[in-house]
Amino acid sequence: MSDSSDDLPLSRLNHQTVVRNRAEGVVQISDKGKGTRKKMRRASCHDSGSDGEISAMKRKKMKSAGNLRSGHNESAGNKKVIKPKELMRVQRVEQGIAAFEWWNSPDPPEGKAWQTLEHCGMTFEPQYKPHGVAVLYDGVPISLTPYQEELATFYAAMPEDGPQLNVSGGQREIFQRNFWDDWHKVLGKSHAIKSFDKCDFSDISKHLDRLKFVKRAASDAEKVVARELRDDCQLRSGYAILDDHLEKVGNFRMEPPSLFRGRGKHPKTGVVKLRVEPDQVSINCGASRPPPICLELGRSWGEIKHDDTVTWLSTWHENVMQSNKYVMLAANSSLKGKSDFKKFQKAMQLKGCIERVRHDYHKNLKSKDRHLKQQATTMWLIDTLALRVGGEKSEEEADTVGCCSLRVEHFTFHKTGKDVDLEFLGKDSILFKQSIDFAGFDEHGQQAYDNIREMCRSKKKNEQVFELIEPTSLNAHLSSIMPGLTAKVFRTYNASETLQNQLPDAEHVIEMRSIGDKLIAYNEANRIVAILCNHQRTVSAAAATGLEAQAEKLEQTQEQKIAATAAYEAATIKKREANKSKQAEAHRFSKLPDEKDVSRRIDIWTEKIKKLEIDLRNKEENKEVSLGTSKANYLDPRISVAWCKRCDVPIEKLFSRP
Repeated sequence: MSDSSDDLPLSRLNHQTVVRNRAEGVVQISDKGKGTRKKMRRASCHDSGSDGEISAMKRKKMKSAGNLRSGHNESAGNKKVIKPKELMRVQRVEQGIAAFEWWNSPDPPEGKAWQTLEHCGMTFEPQYKPHGVAVLYDGVPISLTPYQEELATFYAAMPEDGPQLNVSGGQREIFQRNFWDDWHKVLGKSHAIKSFDKCDFSDISKHLDRLKFVKRAASDAEKVVARELRDDCQLRSGYAILDDHLEKVGNFRMEPPSLFRGRGKHPKTGVVKLRVEPDQVSINCGASRPPPICLELGRSWGEIKHDDTVTWLSTWHENVMQSNKYVMLAANSSLKGKSDFKKFQKAMQLKGCIERVRHDYHKNLKSKDRHLKQQATTMWLIDTLALRVGGEKSEEEADTVGCCSLRVEHFTFHKTGKDVDLEFLGKDSILFKQSIDFAGFDEHGQQAYDNIREMCRSKKKNEQVFELIEPTSLNAHLSSIMPGLTAKVFRTYNASETLQNQLPDAEHVIEMRSIGDKLIAYNEANRIVAILCNHQRTVSAAAATGLEAQAEKLEQTQEQKIAATAAYEAATIKKREANKSKQAEAHRFSKLPDEKDVSRRIDIWTEKIKKLEIDLRNKEENKEVSLGTSKANYLDPRISVAWCKRCDVPIEKLFSRP
């Protein structure tokens, strides 16, 4: 029994010929074209129809075959064959990694981070190739050695309108002084360049701009080759085998030499970051696995370790901050996932005993013991204002502080009421500046105000307010109330709790028709959390330009919608007029815009305007607030996922794939 045409796949139909039997009114499908032509001839001999009817039949046959070839066969339900997107090599590997359910895998033994670890080490920047463009000194070209030229190129690559060299940024003088100190040592005392003020790096800057232009103008074939080289590097060194499972490595590429930028007003901005060689790198891998091979010709690793209590793969000592840097597994690895899971579980545990913790510091706010009173006041600030605990800093680091290291100069008390201005540089030199009305809090908040004012009295501006409190002792006290509790857990708990309370109810969100409106509601709650945690970001010149461009695009789209609406009205009027004299004006129908098409275009432009308005509003409201920091580090993802499910919001709208 032969298959019916409805059951045949399109791949077979594409290679078959369709014949319509005029007498029976059915479609006959033949696997062989020659047999079909014979049937056609027999049909033409025995059929009593005219030649015109046979030609019509041929035209129908050709039309039917054409429809089958283009995938529009009615018997196939107008379904097109959609080929699956071919994944790149790296994508296929990471798709396999994502299939591993790390949350169901057993944990390593107590005190161990892993049982087996194997990886391929690090990749290093190629050695510097001189370009030969001279630095102008007092208008005269000066030749440089390759290393001297490399440092000069680092400086020439810095944008003049960037935070380091911008005149209004306050960092230019420090940056230039630090760079000159390092460059002058490389130049030597006998070099012709004696003063930085007479140096002109513009020729090198122009050369670098030309290289950028050439890179942007690369052909598609050149971009494919570059991508293949990046993929080769990723596949060679970008993965590790942890406990017999493939994991992605985070920063497996060694940091290139450059000029240290730092965040905020860093005292070491402009210092030269030296090139790191393989013999300065220590490798950590499993003792039962072969160590990685150093791919740098004639070089070897500095040390091979087998420490299964740590999670780093490689480490080296950097010269600017005199600290160790590490290569870790990627953010979507099982180690990071398990660590985050424990962090949010600890915050959830704090929710169950937060009243006990608060009762502890509430009673000590009025303690006669000075240490207990300071301890209780810092706990109130950490819990209420979500401050970081802070710690000691060296003189060479930026003047950043936390709750325990706050100084008198950071508090400004108003003459009336209980308003206090708190201003200091926090982590990463992010400015915390907030006016706090302690009268708006309960009796415990007002007691905290009295304590702070009393502790600031009779102290110099540069003295610490809570001089008796150390982060270690504070964390030890917190652990005595709840095992494993530290000041860090408060930020995670308060951030997640605030998100939970600020997210709108599902009944309210479901009434919103578009996903964009729902995302605005989520981002608003996220923004409140980011403000609580003081997660800020600097609005760069590029970001400001982007906002202006998006506003212009919105204005242009609105004008296009107005034009489309006018065209729709004109089309309606012209169509009405055309109907009155249909015969006389028939030749103009092809030039008139179709009413349905114009109406459809208006709907499309309306959606475009709405989307642009939502995007612009999101960017404008959140241009100085970093939503991603709180979402990635402090917000329990289970809260967001549950909200998405309740409110019919695709999860991928909130969480991008790593």
